[in-house]
Amino acid sequence: MTGPASGTQTSDAVAPPPKWLWAAEFPRALWGLVSLGFARRRLTDGVPRGDGRPVIVFPGLANPDRRYRVICHYLNALGYDARGWGLGFNLGRRTIGPGSERLDALIRDSYARAGQPLTLIGVSLGGILARLAAHRHPDLVRQVITVSAPYAGDPRATNVWRVFEWLTGEKVDDPAVARLREEIAAPLPMPATAIWSATDGLVSGELCHGGDCADIEVRANHVGVQNRPEVLRAIARILGGAR
Repeated sequence: MTGPASGTQTSDAVAPPPKWLWAAEFPRALWGLVSLGFARRRLTDGVPRGDGRPVIVFPGLANPDRRYRVICHYLNALGYDARGWGLGFNLGRRTIGPGSERLDALIRDSYARAGQPLTLIGVSLGGILARLAAHRHPDLVRQVITVSAPYAGDPRATNVWRVFEWLTGEKVDDPAVARLREEIAAPLPMPATAIWSATDGLVSGELCHGGDCADIEVRANHVGVQNRPEVLRAIARILGGAR
């Protein structure tokens, strides 16, 4: 669901991001927080207001919901009903269940509580799992937005595939994982948008968008991408355009 090392060419001719982008990830993440501070008062200017629809935010690899408080607060301030997924740290199938049982329950319970189809927003591995949930429950999901989520190709076109294997216990060469990737990358039956960056230091931007959905390119790093002002405003515009 996400992983040769930086600079190694993958079988489909997509390479991981270069080492200099990888090394710059954390300084750029710090700058992203600074830019958020400067832009905070202008984030809601000129963007559509929400209509109360339910939104679930899926966290990235090894991330908990609290890392996504900014995006949830932002969307709630616009008038959406946004919340984290409530499943704890995202460790792939260790978290959602080997047959995605906990993920399935999340979607069904959230739909029952809201009384209407859900909008799923997923960052990195969270975007991959959001697509999985949408495929499994097409009648319960209204829209999917992925952010820097490498769903559309060889997971080795990233600089984190070995970390993914270590944290999740999944092997990217496992036939079961490969079949799951094929399911996730298949075209979605509902509106979907992929936000991606060609300057991502952890995953190749080419893996983060595909022909089945609209896409928006931003200039951003990977760590903390959900806090970037341009990403937040892009999400607000996407939601506002899907009435």
